[in-house]
Amino acid sequence: MKTLILLALLIPGAMFAGSAQSYRADLLNELEKNQQSVQDVRTATLKSATRFFEDRYDLTSAMFIIPADSVVTVIDSDSTYLHVIYHDMEGFIYKNHAVINPPPLSYGNYQQSSAQAGEDQPDSRYVDLVNKYGESLAAKIYAGKIWKGMNSEMVHDSWGTAMKINRTVNGNTVTEEWIYQDTWLYFVNSTLRSWGPVRR
Repeated sequence: MKTLILLALLIPGAMFAGSAQSYRADLLNELEKNQQSVQDVRTATLKSATRFFEDRYDLTSAMFIIPADSVVTVIDSDSTYLHVIYHDMEGFIYKNHAVINPPPLSYGNYQQSSAQAGEDQPDSRYVDLVNKYGESLAAKIYAGKIWKGMNSEMVHDSWGTAMKINRTVNGNTVTEEWIYQDTWLYFVNSTLRSWGPVRR
């Protein structure tokens, strides 16, 4: 009789331990999925200024206009809209107003692709940029990208030396216009603020 009582007490305990272990395994799998989704963040660059809607089904819900060349984080998309985050705000923009950016080239992937291509070592310029700026920024600079907020050294590392630099000093403010072949860049205190085509 004592054996039966003991078995009756042990069996539910064993079942509970098994279900707890299963729950922990499910939790770990969920965390791994979430970690993967964090690593696979997609961004998009706006081709033109666009309205930022709070509700994609209500065209009167436009909160403000996002300027052209801004970068947004893409959460989801459908045939018409991108569900995005811009300056910690969530909303919707027209899909045809943006271009999805390729994922940044990670240093590990760069090394692997270089090895597969039969190269002994990765490009020393890329390695220097990774050491200087980190993988994410280095990949953009290596690809020759520019964006608002870059400092002048980053722009120089991305586009090289300008053909001409016009500098103006007014009190504590230094403005510079860098002229390249087809584009001018405008800096305020060594921070890139805007750019445009050179008029011939």
